[in-house]
Amino acid sequence: MTDKVVDAAAIAAVMFFEPRRGEVEMLLSGADLYAPALIRYELANVCLKKIRQRPSERAAILAAFGTLDSFGIQEVPAALDQAIEVAEGARLSLYDASYLWLARSMNVELVTLDARLERAASKASRA
Repeated sequence: MTDKVVDAAAIAAVMFFEPRRGEVEMLLSGADLYAPALIRYELANVCLKKIRQRPSERAAILAAFGTLDSFGIQEVPAALDQAIEVAEGARLSLYDASYLWLARSMNVELVTLDARLERAASKASRA
């Protein structure tokens, strides 16, 4: 199996049946997934936003959020001092930089739907 770091945007696309779900599923197929431990909080926040936008769908949204453990994501504590350096260098939020830091430290692909984070990851892989 291939190791990959996955961010909250990518998992949310699958979890909540968003338009780019199929693309993400293909990218994650057969991979062992890793993410900074903050992914749970980010996905819980996505869930809350969706509930606020569509309160009538609350039960379905919560059920979708309940599938998080089925992804088998191995959560890794971020080295915050190193993530801060990545954030400064790439001009990212600390949250996004934590994913990039982990992918760099593991020397694996970062799967994201965040365009800014994807650009930073592409720059890092070319350097």
